[in-house]
Amino acid sequence: MLFDKNLTDKAATLLKAAGDKKMRIASAESCTGGLIAALMTEIPGSSVVVGRSFITYSNRAKHEILHVPADLLREHGAVSELVVRAMAQNTFDMTSAHLTVAVSGIAGPGGGSAEKPAGLVHMATCHEGDVIHVKHEFGDIGRTEVRLATVDAAMDMLLSRF
Repeated sequence: MLFDKNLTDKAATLLKAAGDKKMRIASAESCTGGLIAALMTEIPGSSVVVGRSFITYSNRAKHEILHVPADLLREHGAVSELVVRAMAQNTFDMTSAHLTVAVSGIAGPGGGSAEKPAGLVHMATCHEGDVIHVKHEFGDIGRTEVRLATVDAAMDMLLSRF
């Protein structure tokens, strides 16, 4: 398996809950590069729940694919509450998903600043137009570790919607 048992168990629980309610889930991912979708599709039968996912690593992709306004990206940066809220809402609006998750962060090493250090991740979920945002500061713990911590936190955030 690509992921540890803790993550696959969370994904299985999430997919069961969504499947029981006949809900579909979509993700919009930046710093995780598709790991959230990869985790969900690691579970057999996931196609009942997971219809699509977007990897929008660059600002241009966030703008062109998810229709995040360019001025929002310029003024606040990709790693910001307003951008992930737009990513989650727009993914909800553009798909048949009932629940979406969006993540954008600085996985490191380096690449951060005093205002936005390595390990900073913003994430948001959208369900029926209700967007919830959470900010995580995992610290400069290593690129893989930040990405996996983000996937874990995204699973928790999605599960909290049930």
